[in-house]
Amino acid sequence: MKLSIDTERQTLLLEEAGRSQEVPLYSGEGFAALSRLWSKVAWNQKYTYGFTWMGRPIIQLPEDMVRMQETIYRTRPDVVIETGVAHGGSLIFYASLLKAMGRGRVVGVDIEIRPHNRRAIEQHELAPTITLIEGSSTSDDIVRQVTGLVKPGERVMVILDSNHTKAHVAKELELYAPLVTEGCYIVATDGVMEELHDVPRGQRDWISDNPSAAAREFAGANPQFVLEQTPFVFDETLSKLQITHYPDAYLRRR
Repeated sequence: MKLSIDTERQTLLLEEAGRSQEVPLYSGEGFAALSRLWSKVAWNQKYTYGFTWMGRPIIQLPEDMVRMQETIYRTRPDVVIETGVAHGGSLIFYASLLKAMGRGRVVGVDIEIRPHNRRAIEQHELAPTITLIEGSSTSDDIVRQVTGLVKPGERVMVILDSNHTKAHVAKELELYAPLVTEGCYIVATDGVMEELHDVPRGQRDWISDNPSAAAREFAGANPQFVLEQTPFVFDETLSKLQITHYPDAYLRRR
């Protein structure tokens, strides 16, 4: 992809796959092209490593956080299950949203919860609403433990943010989708890898080995789930573009 920007003429020339197209710079097409390139450069610069939520590093794109907040508020789960803990910022984020809504709790699963991260999470003021489980998210024992924490009648949302290979995400989808309640979501995060296969920090096999590929296949084989992008709840924008690390991620249970 090659972009040529002329700020005096207010045009953008996009050249890709042997085709070229000139569009107004300040247009939806211009915004989409610039955003796609920005997403690649920003990821390579580790842009998302510059944010915390209530004291814990979160490593998420801010727009994705806002969209997740909208989804949680709209669907009102009683339990949010997340695979992949890292520094715990996402767990704290979900827990803070649920506490503000006066409901719910969070379950975090990771194959390794480093001692300093565990201490920080367990000492956080939101710790009473968070349960940590250490072990492989796809092991039978861990799935049984997580399942045992869900009470009858509770609304459940699942967010997959651990190992991002297609095979691993496909296995997580198979194991955790049955826990998701009607109208709630299981979210396969970081499918943006598909777009990042050609950046310096990317890997060539990401073009096919990524969470979005697993989510698309799962949706095709499981008609009780529909793959959709989160809606624009507040809709006065001129663009319908979402700048996201979660393309083809949100699977809603019908």
